[in-house]
Amino acid sequence: MTSPAAATADAGAPPRLAYLVSDLGIPFWDIMWRGVRSEAARRGYAVEVFSAGNSPRDELGHVVQVIRQGVQGLIVSPTTSSACVTILDLAEKAGIPVVISDVGTDGGRYVSTISSDNEAGAHGIGVILANALAERGWLDGSVGIVAIPQKRANGQARTAGFMRAMEERSIRVSGIRQQMDFSYQETFDHTSDLLRADPALRAIWLQGSDRYQAALDAIAAAGRTGEVLLLTFDAEPEFLDLIPQGVLVGAGMQQPFLMGEKAAAAMDRHLRGETVDQVRKLPVLAVSQDNIEELTPLIRRNVLGLTGDGKGR
Repeated sequence: MTSPAAATADAGAPPRLAYLVSDLGIPFWDIMWRGVRSEAARRGYAVEVFSAGNSPRDELGHVVQVIRQGVQGLIVSPTTSSACVTILDLAEKAGIPVVISDVGTDGGRYVSTISSDNEAGAHGIGVILANALAERGWLDGSVGIVAIPQKRANGQARTAGFMRAMEERSIRVSGIRQQMDFSYQETFDHTSDLLRADPALRAIWLQGSDRYQAALDAIAAAGRTGEVLLLTFDAEPEFLDLIPQGVLVGAGMQQPFLMGEKAAAAMDRHLRGETVDQVRKLPVLAVSQDNIEELTPLIRRNVLGLTGDGKGR
């Protein structure tokens, strides 16, 4: 079958896709966008990104805008799983196929959803933490969580997997705080609250990565550096140094560049009339001092989007 790219190219213009993302200012989503853009271009598509700044209202406005533009396909990383339902309903009425790249949806019709195995990945990083606590003789201490919104399906899965790892070693989770605006100050305050609430706290698990410095600063401000461990979900380029140095115990690293590539590829296959898996889960890398050297090439490309083509960070 002739591809949409080839057919539209014959008419003088490439077919158009749109990528709706919750907040391009968060590095994870920027890396995913670069994966979408790279694979879409390789397959002959023009693709435009629309960042909602974590605002469901702005996100809805972008949906209306791309529908009016008449794009051939929509890839979406929604602000929340519930907001995604409205996106899917509007796109279905307009006859525009949708591929979801992470976060998930509470309902609606879509071509495919590309996600990380959040629960397994969070369990893996929980095991790393449990082992680190055991090595230090701190299993009687507790753990605090600074979480992404728990109304997101991926947030719920992360918490469930991590809690399972803690329960397996009888480690107490003393509190959880949810991020809303993902700012430095919010993360600092949440970490400080957890530290004040429980003097027995021995670790903080941050369910994101870009505000790791706020958590480290809160630990230092409380005079607990060296006494409270920090680990994250996702990764930043500096983690290639911070994990070997022991500043971070480890990180559960999703592969956003790879996810973006897979989302664009799934849309292309659908538009060609090929069968597409409706659900695709990619592994999360549980990274610690023990395996980071071996995993570095994979981390650089699939996690950090450092592809060597001059377009990475």
